[in-house]
Amino acid sequence: MMPPTTARRRLDPAILNLPIERMRAGYYSDVYFNRSREILLRDRYHPRVLMQVFQRSEAVACGVDEAVAILKLCSGFAREDGMWHDGWSELAVHALHDGDPVRPYETVMTIEGDYALFAHLETLYLGVLARRTRICTNARNIVRAANGKDVLFFPARFDHHLVQTGDGYAALVSGALGVSTDANAEWWGAKGMGTVPHALIAAYGGDTVMASRKFAEFMPSDVSLIALVDFENDCVGTSLAVARDLGRRLWGVRLDTSSTLVDRSLWPMMGTFTPTGVNPQLARNVRAALDGAGFDWVKIVVSGGFNPAKIRLFEEERVPVDAYAVGSAFFEDSGKYDYTADIALVARDGEMRECHKVGRPFRPNERLERVL
Repeated sequence: MMPPTTARRRLDPAILNLPIERMRAGYYSDVYFNRSREILLRDRYHPRVLMQVFQRSEAVACGVDEAVAILKLCSGFAREDGMWHDGWSELAVHALHDGDPVRPYETVMTIEGDYALFAHLETLYLGVLARRTRICTNARNIVRAANGKDVLFFPARFDHHLVQTGDGYAALVSGALGVSTDANAEWWGAKGMGTVPHALIAAYGGDTVMASRKFAEFMPSDVSLIALVDFENDCVGTSLAVARDLGRRLWGVRLDTSSTLVDRSLWPMMGTFTPTGVNPQLARNVRAALDGAGFDWVKIVVSGGFNPAKIRLFEEERVPVDAYAVGSAFFEDSGKYDYTADIALVARDGEMRECHKVGRPFRPNERLERVL
């Protein structure tokens, strides 16, 4: 019996801006899949198969909607007259949803139909599943470590710009709410956010207050003003200076002290903890100074080498921070999330029968939902 039809919404394929013609032509596909399709078409052989897709780790599935979109828009083949024979209506696809937890070897998606319609797409749908699942699973681990506090997705500078949109979506699926580029937020219609950066401070002669004042002057009032306060390695002094100058216009300060430096406020306190970079005591010093001067509404954002382990340390010690800005940790290899696709069933005498590589039996999954 087929699983029930899904009522949960999936991404509209139109917003993904897929290079449809090149995908249909096999431009991005491993050449052996293109050759397989060519052989089947030239032989006029159209076997009905069931392909199952899985990966080998505890993970959060993502890229499912992208994979479905690729099948919707790119399955089929060029007929002898040059016209495109659309294949989507002839396929039966069942899949989990982006954000669903998955077990090792659990079937995440099945594709049933004429193999010649989708043989050329295997590289593509496996690739998006692997990339997005890795980001989504890492984001889940980071968000869980943050214990309900905001997690800002700020890794755009650590990878190629073309991956930003899907990666931002994958992080959102696991609960990372703030992103640093408009491209990160494109698929759900939001905008990027950020702070007064070191470069702008340097452009104003190293004057964090002046750079923050200019930000307030020229940026819309609904844009949260978050000042980086480590430019002079004096997070306490700089935080107080921008708070006094900007008042309620200042939403928060961001601590980003280099891992090779010790902030000025920690110099008299060294000896019982690791003083370099952004550490719990530095955050406590800034919070105490702001509260003591009457700026208790100013939030503290921390960044610089934060990963699940460092975030858990801050949470276990109840460090008074309001948000974690995380960068390259979203790309860390916390596990292997490679996907595999195998034909598990092939139609013979009008009946689907098992036909698969040894060790890859058909693994039905009642959690899969039919995609219309």
